Amino acid sequence: MEYRHILVAVELSDDTKILIDRATFFADKLDAGISFVYIDGTHGEIYPELVDIQENDGDLPINQDAVNHLKDFEAYAKHPIKHIFVGTGDLNDKLKNTISENNVDLLMCGHHHDFWHKLISHSKQIIDTSPIDILVVPME
Repeated sequence: MEYRHILVAVELSDDTKILIDRATFFADKLDAGISFVYIDGTHGEIYPELVDIQENDGDLPINQDAVNHLKDFEAYAKHPIKHIFVGTGDLNDKLKNTISENNVDLLMCGHHHDFWHKLISHSKQIIDTSPIDILVVPME
């Protein structure tokens, strides 16, 4: 399969740089685009849709510190980032529409191998519902 658009599920931690490095490696080899998606799950479902912060500078569903962190990741990527989608609530609920509307064909996410992530794994939920191929990257 030929991948043309990679969607990277990011968190606001330095571990995300591992995912960005992997995504840029594949994007450079495959001549593919990269987009980021970040969901703030701390406040529940405040906004029903994802917002692209590159196309919307108005009312965003995340705070300015989070926006700055995502912009830092964009600069770190050293590869053009097509979209930076942000939202609130549950990532799984929003992925299907975002994937189809933006012709995403590869989803990348990280998975931590610690005690808490064995109990609550967001990666497992994504794997169970994703309509496209997924690359799960182990995070130290």
